[in-house]
Amino acid sequence: MSNPGHYEAVCAEIIRLLREERKKRKITNYAVAQKSGVSESMLSLVDRGLRNPSMELMLRVADGIGIDLPATIKKAQATISGKEK
Repeated sequence: MSNPGHYEAVCAEIIRLLREERKKRKITNYAVAQKSGVSESMLSLVDRGLRNPSMELMLRVADGIGIDLPATIKKAQATISGKEK
């Protein structure tokens, strides 16, 4: 699993899952920003794939949404691994 493209795909999938869960829960970027301490503009840049988030940022966002980041990472890894087969 030392393929850099794999890691990029997993990160992109984590971001997609965070965005999907935020929308499913009808939580605005403003609310996530208030709860996480991450600016709305940074959240928007990450959502649009214009910035690669750090682990800290993903932890803050997941916490702001109220979801478990490790479970989200596992789900993203499983999704990407399934696509690579």
